[in-house]
Amino acid sequence: MSEWYDPAQATFGDRLAGARETAGLDQEELARRLGVRLETLQGWEEDLADPRSNRLQMLAGLLNVSLMWLLTGEGEGLDGPPGQVAEPMPVSATIAEIREIRSVLEELDARLGRLERKLQSGEQA
Repeated sequence: MSEWYDPAQATFGDRLAGARETAGLDQEELARRLGVRLETLQGWEEDLADPRSNRLQMLAGLLNVSLMWLLTGEGEGLDGPPGQVAEPMPVSATIAEIREIRSVLEELDARLGRLERKLQSGEQA
């Protein structure tokens, strides 16, 4: 299943529909947010028509995928069909990771400060 969105197997419409479903949007909601008719969006998902560049950029942003992935299947996008994509990290785990990174950054900042003071005082590092 890791190759489900491979350019050789999935079309633009497949990637669009999958990203829309993963984002939790139905066709009507996405069409409304894009400012297009439902039939227009359905045509894109069925590979009967292609969106213009300004709509492509909006799609990528709304669906949280890269423009390149949406067009070619390469780059930042989904790892597989909806329902088989890994669940996002819970908010509490994300906050814990942010705090851990902040702690490491503070430690590095302190080390940099010590090195800078040594350099300013003429000591060898």
